Amino acid sequence: MPSTIAGPFTNGPYTRHTYAARIATMDMDLRRRRRLRLAAYDYSMPGAYFVTICTYARECSLGHVVDGALRLTCAGGIVEQSWQWLSTRYPYVTLDAFVLMPNHLHGILFLDPPGSQSPALPRKPLGRLVAAFKTLSAHRINSISATPVRPMWQRSYYEHVVRDDSSLDRIRDYIACNPQQWTLDPENPESTPRGTAAPDSEDPPPWMV
Repeated sequence: MPSTIAGPFTNGPYTRHTYAARIATMDMDLRRRRRLRLAAYDYSMPGAYFVTICTYARECSLGHVVDGALRLTCAGGIVEQSWQWLSTRYPYVTLDAFVLMPNHLHGILFLDPPGSQSPALPRKPLGRLVAAFKTLSAHRINSISATPVRPMWQRSYYEHVVRDDSSLDRIRDYIACNPQQWTLDPENPESTPRGTAAPDSEDPPPWMV
């Protein structure tokens, strides 16, 4: 097993310890930002948004990573279908790269400018779109499992407004590499990097480097 890791969202090879620390830093960044929204920002504005949505109590109910690829459970398949449903239900939503992990989803979505296709259709802001996805997927899963009141998702979610093409490319790379990095993922209950980064670290997440 190699002692260094290189990837499209790193500046060069890192030792496993260093890379783990950077991923743990990203985890703390996600936790800080998940509670925050940009003040006075209109989240129904056209643009690209990166979201991370975690399962309730981070339960690994969506699948299992085997040889760097996710094998979906029944619940994971429903979640994938429900995510794709967003662009069918809302014509102004265009889905970009996304990935399901055992206990969370990373995805990029675009809110397109208002056009002639549906001029009278009210536009939901990002938060309401995420809520619609959560509601639909949870309802479908609970209907199949006969657990109508069982929570499926964490109450909140993480979001990041994608500012430019360079940032978009880095996030796409991060999403593509996520399954291969599951053993280092801070959301993995068996992950080694959890808690390895200093609490006051200001290092940016890997996809922001």
